[in-house]
Amino acid sequence: MIIGLPREIKPQEYRVALVPSAAYQLIQRGHAVVVEKNAGAGSGYPDADYEHAGVTLVDSHAAVFAKADLIVKVKEPLPEEYPLLRPGQMLFTYLHLAANRALTDALLKSGITGIAYETIEVNRRLPLLEPMSEIAGRMSILVGGYFLAKHHGGSGTLLGGVPGVLPGKVVVLGGGVSGINAARMAIGLGADVTILEVDLERMRFLDITLHTSHTLYSSEAHLMELLPSVDLLIGAVLVPGAKAPRLIRREMLRRMRPGSVLVDIAIDQGGCAETSHPTTHDHPVFVEEGVTHYCVANMPGAYARTATQALTNVTHRYIELLADHGLAEACRLQPALTGGINIQEGRITCPAVADAHGLKFTPPKLN
Repeated sequence: MIIGLPREIKPQEYRVALVPSAAYQLIQRGHAVVVEKNAGAGSGYPDADYEHAGVTLVDSHAAVFAKADLIVKVKEPLPEEYPLLRPGQMLFTYLHLAANRALTDALLKSGITGIAYETIEVNRRLPLLEPMSEIAGRMSILVGGYFLAKHHGGSGTLLGGVPGVLPGKVVVLGGGVSGINAARMAIGLGADVTILEVDLERMRFLDITLHTSHTLYSSEAHLMELLPSVDLLIGAVLVPGAKAPRLIRREMLRRMRPGSVLVDIAIDQGGCAETSHPTTHDHPVFVEEGVTHYCVANMPGAYARTATQALTNVTHRYIELLADHGLAEACRLQPALTGGINIQEGRITCPAVADAHGLKFTPPKLN
C-alpha cells in the first residue's frame, strides 16, 4: 500500500502524523511512504531523516494525495484539501465531525473512507485521543496561569500563591484524561483544585489518586456556587464522537470575577461554553463577560515534538494494520478500529456524528 504523509496546513499546526522511524518500519513491511517536503520540520524532523528512512519525498501537497491509498494526517482536512480527496481512498486522522457540518458534507461527497482517531474505543478508553488529551490537560494550566497575569488582562492572581497568601482556585469540569492531567499540573503548582464529575467510581479514583484536590458531583447548582470564587475554569468534558455538552451559559459566566480565565479544551468538539469559539495560537484569547477565553482548537500543536512522538506511539500499530491487511481484515483483527470509521463511501457510519447533524446512520460495510 502507498501511505501518504502531507504537511499540515492548519495555521500554527506543527505536528506531523508519522516520525521517520515509523515510516521506516512501514517500508520494511513492504509498503511505500510518500512524504511532502518539510512535513516534519515543525516537529524537529528534517527531510533528511525521512530520506534516510527510505521514503519518497515530493514537492507538492497535491502529489501526496494523488499517489496515496492511505492518507495519514494529524488534523482534519481544510477546505482547500477537499478537492484532493478521491473515492476509494482512506483518510486516518482526527476528524471531530460532530462539530463541523461543512467537513462532514465534503467527506460524504468525496467518497473516501474517513477513520477518526478520536472514536476508536478500547475497553471504554480512547487510546488514540488520550496522548493529546494528556498534553492539552497539562498545557491548560500553563496557559491559564499565563493569562491570569495582570499584563495579559487577567486578575493578577498567581495560582500557587505565596506564604501568607491563599493560592488561586482552579475548577476542572470533567475528570477524564484531560481533566486529571489539568488537575495534576494545578496541584503541582500549589493551586486549590476542585474537579466536577458525574461518575461516582471515577470520583473515588480521583479522590484516591489526587488526594490534595477536591471532588464534587457535577451539577449546575454546584458549578454556580463555585463560579464567583474561581480564578481558572478548565472545560474538560468529552462525549466520544459527539458535540461537547454546553455546560456553561453566558449568564453563568457573569458570576465569575473580571480577569478570571476559561480554558475550553473541548473546543475541537464545539466547546462546553456558550461563549466559546475556536481561536489560534497566533490569537489564542478573547474576552466575553469579563472572562478571558482560551479556545485554541489544536492545543497540542504548541508542543509539536512531544505531541508528534506521543501520537505516533499509539497510531502506528493501526496504520500498519490498515496497510498490511486493508480496511475489512484490519477491522476483523482489531475490532476497535471499526468504531473509528466515521464516513464510508458517501455514508455516515458513526452514530454520534449522524445524531449531531440529523443525518442517516449506516453501519460500516466490511465485506
